[in-house]
Amino acid sequence: MRQADIKVCYPMEMDYVTDFPYSHMDRRPRKRAKLAREIPQTQTHSKAYSGIYYGQEVGSVTSFGTSRVLPDYAGLSLKGLAEKGSPPWRDDDKDGHYMFALGENLTSRYKILRKIGEGTFGQVLECWDREMREPVAIKVVRSIKKYREAAMVEVDVLQLLGKYDRNSSRCVQIRNWFDYRNHICIVFEMLGPSLYDFLRKNNYRPFPVDLVRELGRQLLECVAFVHDLRLIHTDLKPENILFVSSEYIKVPDLKATSRSPKEGTSYKRLPKSSTIKVIDFGSTAHEQQNHKNNYIVSTRHYRAPEVILGLGWSFPCDIWSIGCILVELCSGEALFQTHENLEHLAMMERVLGPIPQHLLNRADRQAQKYLRGGRLDWPEGAVSRESIKAVLKLPRLPNLVMQHVDHSAGDLIDLLQGLLRFDPYRRLTAQEALRHPFFTREHYKRF
Repeated sequence: MRQADIKVCYPMEMDYVTDFPYSHMDRRPRKRAKLAREIPQTQTHSKAYSGIYYGQEVGSVTSFGTSRVLPDYAGLSLKGLAEKGSPPWRDDDKDGHYMFALGENLTSRYKILRKIGEGTFGQVLECWDREMREPVAIKVVRSIKKYREAAMVEVDVLQLLGKYDRNSSRCVQIRNWFDYRNHICIVFEMLGPSLYDFLRKNNYRPFPVDLVRELGRQLLECVAFVHDLRLIHTDLKPENILFVSSEYIKVPDLKATSRSPKEGTSYKRLPKSSTIKVIDFGSTAHEQQNHKNNYIVSTRHYRAPEVILGLGWSFPCDIWSIGCILVELCSGEALFQTHENLEHLAMMERVLGPIPQHLLNRADRQAQKYLRGGRLDWPEGAVSRESIKAVLKLPRLPNLVMQHVDHSAGDLIDLLQGLLRFDPYRRLTAQEALRHPFFTREHYKRF
């Protein structure tokens, strides 16, 4: 799915990463063998992908943000993109995905350059914007009613964020949107790889704690802004946090080299810029919405305990996700690698201590099956010995952090304990977290 990196060397090797800016995780449960997310990526094909032609090509003329021309694409508007005719009519595939061929037009304004991501919602295409003379990422939603409706909700949220985003709140910018052949198409600024893609390309080497600090600060600033608008993202994860720039440098990895000196010097990647933006507001909820107990939100690894226990959820579910993300950035691995609710709750207790009794007492009828005698039915209720082993191998949160963090460990542990409090009413808010010493101590250098 990814093209070969273009390398520029000397005096330090610098790569221009061509990773997908929008990669979406399959939310279906995975077998344990795949929980480490070592799933091979499929290759991008130049053949046509999925869609049907219905209706007219109608669009919003509203644009957001300031455009910029990237040098690598400057010539495309003059060479090879003169043809502005409509592509042939094709039926959607059986799942309602838009069918296309590389080089075709998506309205007369956009030319399809490559496919850069896909998910349950549809596909993301990198296109050349002839009018603004810049590359853009276009989310092409499946031509199915529920996905079209969800896409229009996302458009409303993105336009609201854009209206009030006056201080670079770290949210992705919508350029415009249009309805093309019964597919809602949302046009975004082009960004770099996701934090997850960067970790994967880096062989899951953890980020330096100073970089984790900068990423955490920006993520909390974004969530504070979103929460101030009385919105809840509900799907924060490394896949939905993108570096603005794709550029990185390679530096010696002293820890890896010391572990395997015979293999010679090992290198790891560091981003040239730590600036990030949050994407995928398709699951964003308004505070006043009725958040039913059986309404499951968040991708599994980043799901808060109140969601699993059916206690209802609100702004704190985003904060829990941030805590899980920060642990993953400084360790290189997802904190709770599981696909089953009881095991997930047992992992939480293993890392963070017992779940408060008053939360277990309020668990809904669906979650009661994970309890016995007023506590978790664990390990008695485990589905297998492997499940028990997966829980027992997890360290306590302080030990986990100190395995990977050379300095600032005490402040980071204290911050994480505030972000990962079981009781959502006692969990730190985004604004409170930004005032934590992990971010405010004067001797901490900025990355």
